[in-house]
Amino acid sequence: MCILWDIERNESVIRFTDHTGDVMSVALDPHSPKIFASGSCDSTAKLWDSRVSANPLVTFSGHDSDINAVAFFPDGRAFGSGSDDSTCQLFDIRCLMCINKFKSEKILCGITSVDFSRSGRLLFAGYDDFNAYAWDVTKDGMTVAQHWTLSGHDNRVSCLGVCPSGECLCTGSWDTLLKIWA
Repeated sequence: MCILWDIERNESVIRFTDHTGDVMSVALDPHSPKIFASGSCDSTAKLWDSRVSANPLVTFSGHDSDINAVAFFPDGRAFGSGSDDSTCQLFDIRCLMCINKFKSEKILCGITSVDFSRSGRLLFAGYDDFNAYAWDVTKDGMTVAQHWTLSGHDNRVSCLGVCPSGECLCTGSWDTLLKIWA
């Protein structure tokens, strides 16, 4: 469940209850903060508008396991997801479907976090195999498998984020380190 909370009155305003599993991640549309995406252990991602009813605008399926992370594309017209099924997916909110899926047969672990480069050309994902990978969203993620590996952690990458200027990526790990990639 997602809850829109009024922090001044310390009470819930709207409950978004359509997921059937734990919600693991939410992301706000960068151009319309009333729109948000959620990813859940029910293997679905949902797009919501907090100005309308508590029902989702659309439900996106396609993952085979928990969705641990969602992040909006910089222009707000799409969002990416990362799942325990070892895939990242790119969902276009204009055509309401998955437009790309990123997977390598050599990567068999879950994804903990996702974020886009400032231009949107790269989708970064943190994995349980102690690495972060960068996927080229302009390539077919299933056949080309164009990705770059950012290795250097000694435990799972638990979070990552691109700085607002786009000049660097930060990864956090269960090895207790933050690493800046510039």
